[in-house]
Amino acid sequence: MRTQKESRRDLDKIDRHILKILQQEGRIPFTELGERVGLSTTPCTERVRRLEREKVILGYYAQLNPKHLKSNLLVFVEINLSYKSGDIFEEFRKAVIKLPQVQECHLVSGDFDYLLKARISEMASYRKLLGDILLKLPHVRESKSYIVMEELKETLNLPIME
Repeated sequence: MRTQKESRRDLDKIDRHILKILQQEGRIPFTELGERVGLSTTPCTERVRRLEREKVILGYYAQLNPKHLKSNLLVFVEINLSYKSGDIFEEFRKAVIKLPQVQECHLVSGDFDYLLKARISEMASYRKLLGDILLKLPHVRESKSYIVMEELKETLNLPIME
């Protein structure tokens, strides 16, 4: 029996070109996408659908301006848990994924356990997020915060090598 990984083809030059374009222009019509990668509409559409089925393409998103949604304050928070075990990590994971302000949460190696990225409206909202929510998550022992003063680059795009 073949696993999903075994049945997946390597990405060829056309697949990679399609992915580069879709990362920049997710709403491009298949006719135009096909023209730009040298395929007719049907084979281009079939390739995109295969990339979606194989979970190479995970979804399509609208990039929103945080300033228009009162989420212009960006913070990163290091979190240390009081104990280290699978059950403790799982309890924390279940709690943190429910928080809409937290855009990203990563279990990391180093001096702390988790790195969180959150967007909120202002400093008062951050104090509330930290004191009333983050520090009360299961097994949180301590935190360290970084308030972003200037955003130089933020992207969801992945580098695609030829």
